Amino acid sequence: MNKRLARWLPTRESLHNNRWLRWLGPALHHPRLWHMSRKGLALGLALGIFFGLLVPVAQMPLSATLAVLLRANLPVAVASTLVTNPVTFGPVYYGAYHLGRWVLQEPALSDAAAARALEPAPAVDVPAQGVREHLEKGWAFLTTVGKPLVVGLAIVASVCGVLVYFLASLLWILKTRWTRRRRLARRTVAPR
Repeated sequence: MNKRLARWLPTRESLHNNRWLRWLGPALHHPRLWHMSRKGLALGLALGIFFGLLVPVAQMPLSATLAVLLRANLPVAVASTLVTNPVTFGPVYYGAYHLGRWVLQEPALSDAAAARALEPAPAVDVPAQGVREHLEKGWAFLTTVGKPLVVGLAIVASVCGVLVYFLASLLWILKTRWTRRRRLARRTVAPR
């Protein structure tokens, strides 16, 4: 692994000794979770991109959990969830909403309807009435803005995850072939 990158990543031992991760025990010691192989790297990237785009919260734990289960490269899976960050969050969700709206063939919301759907629920003293109002507000959000957003995010996350998997695999293969050709060219040129 690149020495500069390895300096920033935690070691296996530090993760094994971490009190919050100790319960995972032997699952974190599988060599494929830490090895830079073509399949592990490509799958880790795909998982991170998928969860980074699909889920607005808890992206890293979901990506890490699936990376452990599928034996993908764990640091790459966690790091690639950062594809959505405060800078990219708005454009990604805006584009996903419009993609979902186009797929569902729904008309665009007016500014007033979007503001009504997104306004915070008023505080209510009665807990049962507050829960009901909160559920009604959530349902209104899902039927106006949420449904196209969820559909758009699912499409974007799936397509990007698959594309990243194949692109990472292809780049790995091309780099390996290029390195091999260079090595063979040096052997044939070097005097014996």
